[in-house]
Amino acid sequence: MAPKWDWESGEGVSHINDPAEVDAAFERGEWPLGSAVIGLAFNCSLEEASPRIVRAMRVPDLAQRGFAFTAAGAAARINGRLTPELYAALRAEGLKSIAEYAIKDTLTFVPFRQLPPRFKWWKVASRVRNKLESWWLRSGETAEDTWQALRRRR
Repeated sequence: MAPKWDWESGEGVSHINDPAEVDAAFERGEWPLGSAVIGLAFNCSLEEASPRIVRAMRVPDLAQRGFAFTAAGAAARINGRLTPELYAALRAEGLKSIAEYAIKDTLTFVPFRQLPPRFKWWKVASRVRNKLESWWLRSGETAEDTWQALRRRR
């Protein structure tokens, strides 16, 4: 049976389920590798997909690198954990980068106790920032409500 993906056009590679096929594509220098590792994230074990996701995070094509980070976020969602190599790759990119949504997925779907120290810090900082923004927005609403009440009294 022929594979359901086409490396030349990129069609179907996001459904790939064969790590050896992705390894061969790396060796051939195929371009849709970021898309392919999304398929691995969904269809293979984390241990099989992880090294290939990390490798795809280094491809020169920015769009395909973005897909590799999407695959990391999907792996966090599906498995509720990541490998040390994936944590290291996400940490190296940082929050304000192409890895932003993958990191946010990791902070959302991986239990706090299983996060590495830097990710725990990011999660705590994120919660504090969200709470402060919430208070700030509510204070603005309160000020507006007060102003409206005072204007009605005139």
